Amino acid sequence: MSDGTANGAHERSGLLSHTDDDDSRKVIDFTKWDEDDPRNWSLRRKYSNVAIIALMAVLSPLASSMFTPGIAQIAADLGTEDNVIVGATTGFVVFLGIGPLILAPLSETFGRRNLYLVCFSIFSLLQIPTALSPNVGTLIGVRSISGVGIANGGGTISDMFHPSERAGVFGWYLLGPLLGPTIGPLLGGVIVEKMGWRWIFWLLTIICIVNTVVGIFFLKESYAPTILEHRKRRYEQDDGEQYRISGQDERPFPTKLASSMQRPLKILFTQPIVLTMAVWQAILFGTTYSLYTNFQAIYGRLYGFTTTQVGLMYLGPGIGFFLAVFFLVPKIDSIYNHLTSKNDDEPKPEFRLPLANIGAVLIPASLFWFAWTVQFKVHWTVPLLSTVFFGLGQITILNTVQNYYIDSFQKYAASAIAAGAVFRSIIGGVVPLFAPGLFEQLGYGWGVSVFGFLSLSLRPSCICKTSNERAPMGLQSTQKMPIVLGKALRREDSPKRHIVPCCEMSHRHYTRQTYLGQAIGAYKCEGIGTPGTSIPP
Repeated sequence: MSDGTANGAHERSGLLSHTDDDDSRKVIDFTKWDEDDPRNWSLRRKYSNVAIIALMAVLSPLASSMFTPGIAQIAADLGTEDNVIVGATTGFVVFLGIGPLILAPLSETFGRRNLYLVCFSIFSLLQIPTALSPNVGTLIGVRSISGVGIANGGGTISDMFHPSERAGVFGWYLLGPLLGPTIGPLLGGVIVEKMGWRWIFWLLTIICIVNTVVGIFFLKESYAPTILEHRKRRYEQDDGEQYRISGQDERPFPTKLASSMQRPLKILFTQPIVLTMAVWQAILFGTTYSLYTNFQAIYGRLYGFTTTQVGLMYLGPGIGFFLAVFFLVPKIDSIYNHLTSKNDDEPKPEFRLPLANIGAVLIPASLFWFAWTVQFKVHWTVPLLSTVFFGLGQITILNTVQNYYIDSFQKYAASAIAAGAVFRSIIGGVVPLFAPGLFEQLGYGWGVSVFGFLSLSLRPSCICKTSNERAPMGLQSTQKMPIVLGKALRREDSPKRHIVPCCEMSHRHYTRQTYLGQAIGAYKCEGIGTPGTSIPP
């Protein structure tokens, strides 16, 4: 992976090569200044693509939280209890994670654009039966299924932007999905009070259909293998000769598809750092949705706020998101480029992670702050301020981790992000079901503090020291690589200990020197480790 062209072919290759070296067919690939290469598109074209997928991304979580201020009204209308309606959020969020697990590898097989348009069309149409739901079973069922309809945009951003500029762009993209649960309750509160809860989904239907139509006309395909495949077909039709794409996978289509579908789970369960980060994000999402679904109870009952006033309280995290995007997220690229220059211009995915330390401190601190100010009914501005810092920490962690996934897994970035998304969404969807009981038994002080202690327990996963000493050689892909999660490494010829980051494990191939390879080439692990594995194509 590199900002320039040195490693561009490695990162942007169509598919892993399974062709004969003696193949006489002409090879198709992007040239350095190829206008069809998404990396060479104009900024206007790139940002147009980002804007469309960002709006798609914001509407999905918007739909997951927009009706939370109207939970009591929906329960009364459908003749059920409030906790049962929370199940609609649970189903939606769980399927929101399962969706990318299926759609992300499909986008790496069929291309991004078609998957976006098909899935978002389905998502738009599913809002109609949700608005017409005659009973709670229909509401929960349709809402759950509609969560599948969105693929993630990390892969698309990886397609179009070089590593040195991704973090800033991804920060603005990620702002959409995070703002959805924040502004959703505010808009939903107004709609519920003025028009009734069913109008939430009618308005979503209209907005989603408009966005889908915009995508049909303006969303461009950004996945390099798909673009090259179209070029290959055009050339073969024009001159009758046979061509092949550089690095093209020649295996039968069912084999390639099966491999693509397995890839996210293999990444999740064979790459310890992905699993570690997924657990961290899962706790973060579980905390977020547990708080969001209980804001009505907290501010409505404890502080006597109206539904609209409760909706305004969701702006606290939103302000934190904006502050993070403006002041912290740009520093991710700055730190990345600075560390790259100090490392002989050799970029490493780990260079994305230093700012995660800030989020690792802000999350537990803000949760304890919120927990006990609410418990003792301190003026509402004080717990509101704590949610600003929670938002700051949340977007800092998510942005650094997602960029780490993109840099580590390159053209399989969508699968890597999906691997983390499925775990965090399942936890994020299920935990809110138990949150009301937890808060009732322990009170908001200790109840919210439980989430603070959980986030505090995972804080060391990215606060590690690194050794500047380089070993003479890296590891090859055929070698077994021990998993090192912040363990002490000792040189064979020296008693001196060196601590390496826990986040040095997720590289898909080890054919070149990697950050971990440099450290571990002449070291042995003194902690417990298991063999690492590379991700199959």
